Amino acid sequence: MKIIRDLEELTSPIANAVVTIGNFDGIHLGHREIFRRVVRRSREIGGTSVVYTFVPHPLKIVAPEYAPALINTYPEKEMLIEASCIDVLICAPFTRELAELPAHRFVREILVEKIGVSHLVVGYDYLFGKDRSGDIQLLRRMGEYLGFAVEVLEPIATGGQVYSSTRVREMINQGQVREVVQVLGRHYTFEGKVVHGFGRGSQLGFPTANLKTDKELMPSPGVYAVKVKRGDHLYDGVMNLGRNPTFCAAGFFIEVHLFDFEGDLYGESLRVYFVERLRDEKRFDGPDALSAAIQEDIRRARALLPGERIVEYREYLDCGQAADGEGQAS
Repeated sequence: MKIIRDLEELTSPIANAVVTIGNFDGIHLGHREIFRRVVRRSREIGGTSVVYTFVPHPLKIVAPEYAPALINTYPEKEMLIEASCIDVLICAPFTRELAELPAHRFVREILVEKIGVSHLVVGYDYLFGKDRSGDIQLLRRMGEYLGFAVEVLEPIATGGQVYSSTRVREMINQGQVREVVQVLGRHYTFEGKVVHGFGRGSQLGFPTANLKTDKELMPSPGVYAVKVKRGDHLYDGVMNLGRNPTFCAAGFFIEVHLFDFEGDLYGESLRVYFVERLRDEKRFDGPDALSAAIQEDIRRARALLPGERIVEYREYLDCGQAADGEGQAS
């Protein structure tokens, strides 16, 4: 996949560009279906599949106070789009100048003249341009005039629930890490670097790795059963997210205890997959009560995790061939 980080890199329009445009935060199953349509159509006409998205999220520029915590880091987003077999990813800088561009000029100057769109795939509720004044009707009118087709996808849902980034955020904020797999099509995950902590886990008899991450959206505070990838090896473990209320600590901490692991992890990067929320974070009367609770967390996680199969991005490599199903779990 070719990545274009500035439209000025495009010295000529893309040949037979089949384009979709949006923020695509989370790359959930609704986004997956859009990408499938783009890839499929580009193959039918011998064209180029293009995803056009923005960095940063537009709300971080036009209304920072309303900007959501991002579901994916930008590198994760790029990885997931590439795994959907897109030919070209445009990560255009979102600026105030772009936010002020009228919708009709955005279509003519950027989609048509710069990118060379021949077929545009968008969701049913897509709005764009200054003050979000552009809509599906405008796209269709301009498509007829300027010579590109517009394909509109109706809401993509399961069980009456529409796939959306908002829904994913709500589920993660509520700690529904098992349930969100049915919306994302994969386990919720983040990568973190092991840093030095207070050493309280070792003092309690359960050594932990303290993680620092660029991930903006984390599940609600609590204890989770997780699987942790270190290199090519996958460990079972338990993770605590929160503020360590028993010790009245200041700050938000991410601590993971790996089962059956001995060694030094400082400075290493680990990828964590959330499997199940075990309980809320709570304040205990002291170290002994906390230690007993951790023992119970570990007992539950050890019973649960061996039968769990993690779904990760590699299963996205259907390249537009499958209309349903999510591939094989790892």
